[in-house]
Amino acid sequence: MVEAMEEERVHERARIVVGVDGSPESVLALKWAQTLAHSLDATITAVTAWHVDTMFGTYISPDWDPNEDARRILRIATHEAFGDNPPKGFTGVSVRGRPAQALLESAQSAQMLIVGSRGRGGFTGMLLGSVSSACAEHASCPVLVVHGTADIAEAQAALDVSHEVTEATSPSAALRRETTS
Repeated sequence: MVEAMEEERVHERARIVVGVDGSPESVLALKWAQTLAHSLDATITAVTAWHVDTMFGTYISPDWDPNEDARRILRIATHEAFGDNPPKGFTGVSVRGRPAQALLESAQSAQMLIVGSRGRGGFTGMLLGSVSSACAEHASCPVLVVHGTADIAEAQAALDVSHEVTEATSPSAALRRETTS
C-alpha cells in the first residue's frame, strides 16, 4: 500500500502557483508561468485573494460580493495573458484571506510561486511590494518576482538554450554519443 502511494506521488505533475491581482505585473507573471510550465511540464494554479477589512464606520454595500469581484479580476487577467486558450492543466481560484498568506498557503506543495512586483516607475520600480516581499521571504518553494520590464521572449530563449545545454551534457546524451560513434 505504501509503495502505491509513493508511486502516485512520483507521477504527480509539478505545479506553479501565480498570484493574480489584475495588475499588469500579475498578467506578466501568468505569461512567465506559461513559459516555465511548458518547460517544466507543470500545471498552473492562479490564485486571487480577497480580504475585507471591517473597520468601525466603514460602509460595505450588502450587494457587493468580494468573491465575485476576485473571480472577475482572475477571468480578466487570465484572458489578457492567454486569450481564449489557457494552458493545459490551468486552474484559477479565488481565496478569502490576506494575499501574502493565501499565496504562501497555496504554494506549500508547489514547485514555484510567481508574483508580480508592485513597485512603480523609476527607482521604486526596482522595489518589492509588501506581498512579493513576504512571499520571497517566507515561501517554502522558489519564488519568482516579475517586474514590468521582464521580457518573455528572452526568457523563453534562455530556457530553450538551458534545456539544450542540459540535454547535451546529460549522462544519457554522452552515452548516446558513444554508441553512435
